[in-house]
Amino acid sequence: MVQVVLTGGSGKLGRACLADLLGHGYSVTNVDLVRPPDDPSPFVRADLTDMGQAMEALHQVDDRHRGVDAVVHLAAVPAPGWAPGSELFRNNTVSTYNIFAAARHFGIRNIVSASSETVLGLPFNVPPPYAPVDEEYPPRPESAYALSKTVGEEMARHFCRWDPETNINSLRFSNVMLVSEYAAFPSFEEDPARRKWNLWSYIDARDAAQAVRKALEAPLKGAEVFIIANSDTVMTTPITELMARFYPEVPFRHEVEPLESMFSIEKARRLLGYEPEHSWRSEVAS
Repeated sequence: MVQVVLTGGSGKLGRACLADLLGHGYSVTNVDLVRPPDDPSPFVRADLTDMGQAMEALHQVDDRHRGVDAVVHLAAVPAPGWAPGSELFRNNTVSTYNIFAAARHFGIRNIVSASSETVLGLPFNVPPPYAPVDEEYPPRPESAYALSKTVGEEMARHFCRWDPETNINSLRFSNVMLVSEYAAFPSFEEDPARRKWNLWSYIDARDAAQAVRKALEAPLKGAEVFIIANSDTVMTTPITELMARFYPEVPFRHEVEPLESMFSIEKARRLLGYEPEHSWRSEVAS
């Protein structure tokens, strides 16, 4: 049985990942500051900005686990504005460094790390260079949070350069949504500007969890970044109309479908075998 340490497993995305990994036969230890209410797996309370705690969490914690095969690192201040910029940046970058360094020390070479759609230039006050956006243009962080995620991706590249056998997949998650949040989606039609900040994109938490698992299982080496989004938008208005209204100067790289996401997931499809299975449309209809 594969032993995984999941940091941040008590959060919104973390709980979905924990359920998915357990459902697919992984042995998981959740490392977080807060115990989840249902507590479905061994739990360790740790502050990962402390290197000693990070080292112990990846090595052995009493009877929780002894030895780790892989790490899923989700723990972070989860969005801009949740903390002053300097504290947010410190927390996210130091904890990521500590996890990567501790994993290297113990020979753990399979890591999935949570990056963010924000590295693409959100909230797109400056329009993106083209659409659908993808992983081919350089990061354009516009906040301390986005900068912390950009630094995390850069750290991943160098840790993998130091050890070419290491694989760190940084997943640029779009706006993570639970089924309970889909009831509000039809109201976006009243004011499409409310969602233009991320080109009307989203990711179902269950599909985000699927992407994490497939990133763990992918036979890759080195550092990779992947956009993880749903294949459709949060709107019923065709995306060509929305882009023409709000971003008329942004060129399309190919002909797009009416409801196609402006966050390309082609790389994740090709290298991870990722394919979204859940859409808000079927949930609201049901």
